[in-house]
Amino acid sequence: MGEFVGFPKRCMPFLSELKANNTREWFNQHKAEYETSVREPALAFIADAAPQLVKISPHFRAIPKKSGGSLMRVYRDTRFSSEKSPYKTNIGIQFRHALGKDVHAPGFYLHIEPGACFIGVGIWRPESAVLTKIRDFLIDNPAAWKKAKAYLPFKSNFVLEGDS
Repeated sequence: MGEFVGFPKRCMPFLSELKANNTREWFNQHKAEYETSVREPALAFIADAAPQLVKISPHFRAIPKKSGGSLMRVYRDTRFSSEKSPYKTNIGIQFRHALGKDVHAPGFYLHIEPGACFIGVGIWRPESAVLTKIRDFLIDNPAAWKKAKAYLPFKSNFVLEGDS
């Protein structure tokens, strides 16, 4: 894995082509290009982000592994979905909390796809017990929540979205 120098020119066209040809047969024929245009550059990005992430918080991890690290897998879990496309057509990177084991841990999320990119922070679909603790904290500490929400550097740069 080399130094991150940006995503190659073929990265976004590859993801667009995958979206148009989202089949196992097509992907298997183009897997080498996925490796060189998407996965390897994403892993280099993750490796290069690690020292910067530590400056933000020592509790979050940038793990440049092909499996089980910060790069989300390309294979979709279609077991409980009506949408049966086998592959994700975006790059998903999660820098999760050191104590977290999966995508439901608090963290930073980077989403890159042709024509769109966004960054998310927080926790996605927390387990029931965790969600209860978060809600109880907000109920017990409304002033802290209001202060955090009104903090100008936050308020001027971010938009709160999601269920409440």
